[in-house]
Amino acid sequence: MLRTNAYDAAAQTDVGRVRDHNEDAALSRPDLGVFVVSDGMGGHEAGDWASQTIVDTISSVGVGSSLPDLESRFQERLVRAHELVAERGAELGAPVGATVVSLLTYEAEWACAWSGDSRLYRLRNGRLERISRDHTEAQALVDAGQLTPEEAAVWPRKNVITRAVGVTGDPVCEIVRGTLAADDVFLLCSDGLTEHLNDREIAEHLNTGSSAQAICATLVAEVLERGARDNVTALVVRVKPGWELE
Repeated sequence: MLRTNAYDAAAQTDVGRVRDHNEDAALSRPDLGVFVVSDGMGGHEAGDWASQTIVDTISSVGVGSSLPDLESRFQERLVRAHELVAERGAELGAPVGATVVSLLTYEAEWACAWSGDSRLYRLRNGRLERISRDHTEAQALVDAGQLTPEEAAVWPRKNVITRAVGVTGDPVCEIVRGTLAADDVFLLCSDGLTEHLNDREIAEHLNTGSSAQAICATLVAEVLERGARDNVTALVVRVKPGWELE
């Protein structure tokens, strides 16, 4: 098993400068190897309820016996959360849902499962990699060669997502897997952060060598300084030196 102090992890969320309530939610459980950010949609008493329901339900995942077991536990609880959110939408007679991005770790392995446009990044040896790929209309058009990334950044429907928990059918997550290395820094964030900070700027923040809490604070402060048109959430996980298996 990983040592209990394998990670330096922290999360910070803020309502931003424009919105009057926060529909983001985060879960940081280094003891379980489970980290989640969810961004709700559906207005007052709906979007915030949806994202909080997702992280609360996933928080009961328990201790996995392997990465596949942890993924299975995660998926089971995500289905449960999806059903609860869908029921709330039916009661309200309006769409209610939330994005989700997760980092699941077990021993030397990790997996990222996500649905929507909340993102996971990894900084390794000074190089930033975007692990997740947005489930949005804009990204689909970029993938099809109909928009350039620069055009997609200013496209009028750039924030229209194509997947979310609680909206249609069963929750469908895309999954990427990898192995951990000492000093890896992961960032899970809502789109309120990436609306104001580009990948180069994010890499600069993650590459400071600061604590996870300090990085979260500076990321959120920078977004607030730039106007924070949406809620903003940052969850940072640093793999400590000496993380290796006992």
